[in-house]
Amino acid sequence: MSSSATPSSTAGPSRLPHLSAGQAPTAPSTSGDSESTALPPPDRGIDTGILKELARSALIEKLNDIQGQKTLILDKSLAGPLGLVTDIALLKNQAVDKIFWLESGPLNVATRNIVWLCRPKLSLMRTIAEQVRQEQARASSSGPVVFTLLLVPRATELCRKVLEDEGVAGDLNIQEYKLEFIPMEEDLLSLEMDDVARDIYLNGDDTPIYYSSLALMTFQRAYGLFPRILGKGDAAKRLADLMWRHQSSGLPEYRDFESSDQVDGLIIIDRSVDWVTPMCTQLTYDGMLDEYIGINNGSIEIDPALIDPPAPTPAPTSTSALPTTPVVKKRKHQLSSSKDRLYAEIRDLNFAVVGSRLSRVARRLEGDYGGAKNLKNVREMKEFVGKIGGLQGEQQNLRLHTGLTEQLMPITRTDEFNKMLEAQQNLVAGYDAMAQLSTIEEMMFQQSAWSGVLRGAVLMSLTNGGIKVKNLEAYKRDFLQVYGYHHLPLLIHLQTLGLLVKSPSTLPHPSPSLRKSLRLVVDDTNDAVPNDISYVYSGYAPLSVRLVQCVTQKNSILSAGPGTTDDPAQRTGKSALPQAHPIAGWRGFEDVLASIPGATVDIRQKAEGGAGVAVDGRDKAEGSTTTVVFFLGGCTFTEIAALRWMSKQTKGRKFLIATTGIINGTNLLESFGDRPPVALS
Repeated sequence: MSSSATPSSTAGPSRLPHLSAGQAPTAPSTSGDSESTALPPPDRGIDTGILKELARSALIEKLNDIQGQKTLILDKSLAGPLGLVTDIALLKNQAVDKIFWLESGPLNVATRNIVWLCRPKLSLMRTIAEQVRQEQARASSSGPVVFTLLLVPRATELCRKVLEDEGVAGDLNIQEYKLEFIPMEEDLLSLEMDDVARDIYLNGDDTPIYYSSLALMTFQRAYGLFPRILGKGDAAKRLADLMWRHQSSGLPEYRDFESSDQVDGLIIIDRSVDWVTPMCTQLTYDGMLDEYIGINNGSIEIDPALIDPPAPTPAPTSTSALPTTPVVKKRKHQLSSSKDRLYAEIRDLNFAVVGSRLSRVARRLEGDYGGAKNLKNVREMKEFVGKIGGLQGEQQNLRLHTGLTEQLMPITRTDEFNKMLEAQQNLVAGYDAMAQLSTIEEMMFQQSAWSGVLRGAVLMSLTNGGIKVKNLEAYKRDFLQVYGYHHLPLLIHLQTLGLLVKSPSTLPHPSPSLRKSLRLVVDDTNDAVPNDISYVYSGYAPLSVRLVQCVTQKNSILSAGPGTTDDPAQRTGKSALPQAHPIAGWRGFEDVLASIPGATVDIRQKAEGGAGVAVDGRDKAEGSTTTVVFFLGGCTFTEIAALRWMSKQTKGRKFLIATTGIINGTNLLESFGDRPPVALS
């Protein structure tokens, strides 16, 4: 396994702005979105733009029902997801006068209509109740104020009860705004829900499962009934059962579903089946950006100079003036493959080869611009001028991704990064666990980032069935002393979840034999020209994606070695690709599934007869189709990259990735713990 991730060398529509409390929106700036020629339309799966249009039209309908000028009070956690389906201009067209954050304190608004748009959280209900009382107590010359509450994606009875207890339920017009699957990319849908893993696996709250079932039913209403539903994990089983209950409920919105002629199946991956994958450091370009810079709602905060070259610094007017360092305000930039061809090309590459790919693009652009010297007539000059816009867009994109790569490269060259990466890869391969624990403890004493040190310990516990009692207690004691006792609830919660436990553990864990039976560790992976999904971790294949291969690409697991050995991007024709085989359930992998804790799901659905347990019979006939893979509890960018790579290995099947949200090991651990204490002033 390779342990190096160092490179060999070195948008879109208006989004909802970040507003301070009481700040009205201004016209959004689009200068941060790079423009480029759109990607060519190769074999695409289903058109997910329908779901975006559903979300946008539903919001317009809700706002149009409220007559007159209105003030929108927005839940901060919804700003990012909402910005992916609408923009300020659309809201203003629906008579939205101003937008404020939903925060404690008086509103002092000028319109007769006040609309709250938020998640159904109890703390927010109490804030809204207080604001309603304050507005009712404030005299208004324009008449009584009309209060509307839009809850996303549904109004819960608990929220209604809180509003009743606060004495304002009768003053509010409570409605639902079903913001469900949001197309992040043409092959990626997300519910953009926060802390789903904590709610389901730690708190025992199945609300996210219920929301997921509603979103998947909406998907079926748009694209047809899933002919087959497969899954692994107890939460996946509960989700499949909920979908079956919806289907058999007889409610009007779930009647008359036709079998899909575009989708051949749904595969539900329960996050609890594979905790190992998010604990490993992601090594794709997208994954590295998420780990070390942060990608939220498809956006990244960057230095504006990465897109717009800085203006020349004026000469100082006085020799006595002290030089000052200007504060650089980060700019939000939407990462979009439809507007940034270069991003689409490199986002799923192992970071070790990103530098050489960027160098190749730079040399090509240099040659294109140099071609201006050889223009011979007016016609050639006109053709060149027509290309300049595209070349400038590519140059801007190259500047952005070269700058981001230069930020990541120093990280990959540190001893801390490479030692931790080596320890992780040795742990997933089953090599000398105690030596890896010593490395992790050494990094802890050097005060490396707490999240990386804890991810290493969790990884050791998961891959070895726990940690010896003496070693585990010493590790916990030292961890709290080094990083602070506010992490104590987190350590307790990790033990409750079975992620950091003593050995021998009595809790169910995946069998170590899976390393061999599912080829989770691949020694001859090729990062530059991938021949297996394991390239996303330089030698480790995510268990979650291997399970998808059990259903859709059996030969890649059953064969002695990696399947396709040539680069799909370099193939000259589709004839080189094998035909995707029909989905036939988990057949042939029964022993493998038995060694993984959690229920196994295999349901066949029929439009005319409802749903039932799968039986033998013909699967969907060969032809171009889409398989939906839904991650319940979140997925990583590396798992997304692996599934995109799989889409290129056969003809006749594309993967559509759907998830409750995008996660990484650090934000997953943060969701399991308590927030750090606030410093007293």
